[in-house]
Amino acid sequence: MNEQIDTPITLEEWSGSSSNKLSLTTVITPSSSSFTVKTHGNRFNVFSRRFIEAFVPEGFPNSVTPDYIPFQTWDLLQGLSTYIRTMLSTQALLSAIGVGEKSATVIGATFQWFLRDLTGMLGGVMFTFYQGSNLDSNAKMWRLVADLMNDLGMLMDLVSPLFPSAFVFIVCIGSLSRSFTGVASGATRAALTQHFALQNNAADISAKEGSQETVATMIGMALGMLLAHITMGHPMIIWFSFLSLTVFHMYANYKAVRCLNLTTLNCERSSILLMHFMKTGQVLSPKEVSVLEHVLPLWVSSWSSDHNKFLYTRVRLGVRVSSLNSLEMKELLGSAESQYGKAKYLLLEKKGIISIIMHKDSTTGDVMQGYIHALVMANLLNHNPTSLLMDSQIWMDKHYEAFVLKLQSSGWKTERLLSSSITRRAT
Repeated sequence: MNEQIDTPITLEEWSGSSSNKLSLTTVITPSSSSFTVKTHGNRFNVFSRRFIEAFVPEGFPNSVTPDYIPFQTWDLLQGLSTYIRTMLSTQALLSAIGVGEKSATVIGATFQWFLRDLTGMLGGVMFTFYQGSNLDSNAKMWRLVADLMNDLGMLMDLVSPLFPSAFVFIVCIGSLSRSFTGVASGATRAALTQHFALQNNAADISAKEGSQETVATMIGMALGMLLAHITMGHPMIIWFSFLSLTVFHMYANYKAVRCLNLTTLNCERSSILLMHFMKTGQVLSPKEVSVLEHVLPLWVSSWSSDHNKFLYTRVRLGVRVSSLNSLEMKELLGSAESQYGKAKYLLLEKKGIISIIMHKDSTTGDVMQGYIHALVMANLLNHNPTSLLMDSQIWMDKHYEAFVLKLQSSGWKTERLLSSSITRRAT
């Protein structure tokens, strides 16, 4: 007769939000009459882990892209410098309005504050109207521009007491600058949050960023109040502190956007990728492209760069048919019959500029194909082809599908091209 041996069941409890970051917390084993519970770790480790989880996304670091940590580090540092400077500029602004002076009236200060806020609201609406569709496609550049405008706004607040006769005009300029910051910073942050989210956790990342910002705000306000108290009555020290923090602020912002390895395709990244592919037959990785693309406004960086790097500036997407003259229209219709076949776009070259006219039924894939085709034409212009349309079409037929497949295998998102909205189409 075989003797049956009962193996006691052991129950283990693990803590953690990621499968490879779990830690054993409790082991429960049965005894003769009850259960034995053995805990692992200490309360300090449990508390510290729970504390950290309040500030990082669930599943961190596997739930976010590798560039999340360096970006957030620099972003929090620049935010800290902003909150410190805000105390200095606010102190100057309140002084200029007349806080603490017997001659100041409540209605006068209220009216000045109203004009300041009204200017900011109108500026935000106008900025959204003119640049709203461009924020996604140039998130890095607009992130820098937003913080530069914020610096200008705080500078105006600090300058306002020096010019009492022009006080309202100066603070309205400052409010207008900050309104651009609010729109551009919020919109680009949404685009970056989508980039960081690897597990459809954009809401979680946004919420945890709010917690990080809250802590940075409290620390910045405390340091700012201390600095404002120390520097009160010493204008030279105030200006030195403000300008030093502003320089650090812009440096931290520049480092933050340089850390980003975006995988979406915009006009510039498409141009960099295509030119490298046409030369070598290989596709650059997002990290390699991030080093090559510019983050400053084009007029700042173009003077010191190779013109060929900005090939995309020679392409116009979504051109109106009604803007063409009769000769251009005749050339366009001739090329439509002979070159494009089933393509949902038409291309027209004039004085080195490639115009793209999109079909009314074109999809995001057609927009991508049309834009790459236009870049091929713009690049071939530098090599004096015998027939621009024919040579570019031959390249597209031979290499376009292989180019897109290599983009996808290198981690690029080829579903759509981030560009300004196409408001005019044709049939």
